[in-house]
Amino acid sequence: MTAWTTSSPRRFARREWGPLFRTVRDALVHERWRAVPMTIGAVCLTSVFQIVQNTSWGFLPVQNLGSVKAVDPFWLALLRTPLSLFVPALDLPVWGALAQVLLVFGISEICIGWWRTLVIGYVATLAGTTYARVGLSLGPGHPLGLPVSDRIVNDTGPSAAVVGLALYVCWRYRAYLTGAVVVLVMIGEVLVKDNLAGKEHLAAIAAVMAVCVVRARWGPERSRTPLGRRPHPPDVRRG
Repeated sequence: MTAWTTSSPRRFARREWGPLFRTVRDALVHERWRAVPMTIGAVCLTSVFQIVQNTSWGFLPVQNLGSVKAVDPFWLALLRTPLSLFVPALDLPVWGALAQVLLVFGISEICIGWWRTLVIGYVATLAGTTYARVGLSLGPGHPLGLPVSDRIVNDTGPSAAVVGLALYVCWRYRAYLTGAVVVLVMIGEVLVKDNLAGKEHLAAIAAVMAVCVVRARWGPERSRTPLGRRPHPPDVRRG
């Protein structure tokens, strides 16, 4: 019994995080920062936006380039969405946004590639942006609705993309328990603090889960094979 209780957490950790850990470790050992060029660029861009938007001359240009509000026309929100991921939220510390981008975007870039990272990140962000308009149309009396005051909430930052990417990477590397924890934490966020950001995170989760289902059912064969797992050697019979 003692041996089982001692080794079982290690077996769980190897099964849950082993392939993901090995993939990230090997990339960083062999390529170091060259493994995450897109992530480094995203961190630098976020830093620049933070510096510029806190100047007297730069606030308005940054808002015009990357600020998304539900009151805006949808076409305008779509145009601003690509940069909105890298505009730090005004009411949150910038180090939080930088840490999210560096950690989650970096792991995703290594594990699924830079372009998939951007695609999944934008899918999650657009899901949140779309939900904001649906929630406002439902009204505050609906469980999924939003109050009218959320029309002018400045909706920027990488948080929805981070949640979506974390869930997608967990699915691709079959870290299902970790993915479930991400979902439960986001649900808890809404229960504790029922605001636009929390509900947008749930919309991002729903969108990314839909992507996972589609890829698992109709995607290429490699989508159904856990990443990071070493394939079994072929069965070569000696004649």
